[in-house]
Amino acid sequence: MTTKDEQLFLAHIEKNPINRQILKLAPALGVSDWWLTAGALFQTVWNVMEGKDPRAGIRDYDLFYFDADTSYEAENAVILRARELFKDLGVDVEVRNEARVHLWYEDHFGVPATPFTSTTDAIDHFAAKTCCFAVTSDETGRLAIYAPHGYDGLFARNVVPNPVLAPRDVYEAKTKRWSAEWPSLKVLPWPTEAIVGKPAMTSALAGEQQR
Repeated sequence: MTTKDEQLFLAHIEKNPINRQILKLAPALGVSDWWLTAGALFQTVWNVMEGKDPRAGIRDYDLFYFDADTSYEAENAVILRARELFKDLGVDVEVRNEARVHLWYEDHFGVPATPFTSTTDAIDHFAAKTCCFAVTSDETGRLAIYAPHGYDGLFARNVVPNPVLAPRDVYEAKTKRWSAEWPSLKVLPWPTEAIVGKPAMTSALAGEQQR
């Protein structure tokens, strides 16, 4: 049984026709533990709430999956299949195997990452709790949602930091762009006592933690 918040969330994200098409097509990609996630979802919600085109400001559509084969060749084969599968959508569908993120994360972001155990584990480590949403579907079209921090912050348009992996500069760069694109957002500052790699709780964040 879905809650009213889940129903509203799904109603919002399905107003973006790209989301609907990805969720319809993605089971044919043949990968395990896959989820449509990140800006495709929370930015669509912001667009709907601000009365914009649901697709406005969304740079790409992240589709994560999890495969124990962490070779570049295996991931690249999936990327090439996805390119063909989604070629008519006219957007960049960014497909990545979250089992191999730790192999390149430090080179890209400057901090090491321990191997993720699942796609949802990877989503738990996004730079902002507001990013931690994901939707998947099966061959019948039945949808499932992952929303570890609930919906209150998203619907209030509060951006809440999640200082468990990504460094402060990543969060601040993202929120700077988001604030320019969606001026109704309220961005909470990165906690001064945050230690990357460990959850950091402050009084301001404690009320947002819903896990």
